[in-house]
Amino acid sequence: MKYIIAIIQPDRLDEVIAALEEEEIILVTVSEVMGRGRQKGVAEVYRSHVERNGLLHKIKVEVAVNNNDVWRAVDAIANGARTGHVGDGKIFVLDMEECVRIRTGETGVSAIR
Repeated sequence: MKYIIAIIQPDRLDEVIAALEEEEIILVTVSEVMGRGRQKGVAEVYRSHVERNGLLHKIKVEVAVNNNDVWRAVDAIANGARTGHVGDGKIFVLDMEECVRIRTGETGVSAIR
C-alpha cells in the first residue's frame, strides 16, 4: 500500500480529480495549503517598494492506493496538474504500513478499495 501526496496549483484540481476518476481512483482527500518551491513566492510592488510574500496558495491532494495502482494514480495526477510552467507542483509517494476502515474494521488492501 502507498500513500500519495501531491501539491498542485489550485486551478488544476478539477483536471486532477477527473484524471483520477478515469483511472477509477475515487478515494481522495483535498486540502487548501500554502507553500513555496523554487519560485520562492510572489513579489509585489507597493508604493514603488518591492514586498515579498513567501507563500503561495496550493492544493494538497492525498490518495491511498494498493501497490498495483500507484503509477496509474501518479500518472493521472501528473497529467491533470501539468501546465509546463514553474510551480506545477510535486508528487510524493510514501509507504503506508496499515489502513483501517472505521465502519467495518477491515484492514489492509481491502480497506482502501
